[in-house]
Amino acid sequence: MLKIYHNPRCRKSREGLQYLNDKKLEFEVVDYLKDLFSKDDLKKILMKLNKKPEEIIRTQEEYYRKELKGKKFTYEEWIEILAENPKLIQRPIVEGKYKAVIAQPPEKADEVLKTI
Repeated sequence: MLKIYHNPRCRKSREGLQYLNDKKLEFEVVDYLKDLFSKDDLKKILMKLNKKPEEIIRTQEEYYRKELKGKKFTYEEWIEILAENPKLIQRPIVEGKYKAVIAQPPEKADEVLKTI
């Protein structure tokens, strides 16, 4: 099942959602700020993204700039940080069965759509 991890307050996330709606596909919308990621979910998504946790961080977020910037964390520490602070995660993330992408621009979602 296709999923989009979405923040309705984010313009880029809304654009990604609209892109999928325009394609007339069935997909699940996950408001990941309300339905928080588990650590296992984050690990699975990172594997599908083929990225490290620090590669999906929104570095412009105040919490990152004040508390995290310039510090070194292990993989597990990053997972913990992201699970507790999902606002730090880039969005939207479009996830398929075997692949996921950060859909910025929204057309990046096509990389996942090709695999379903």
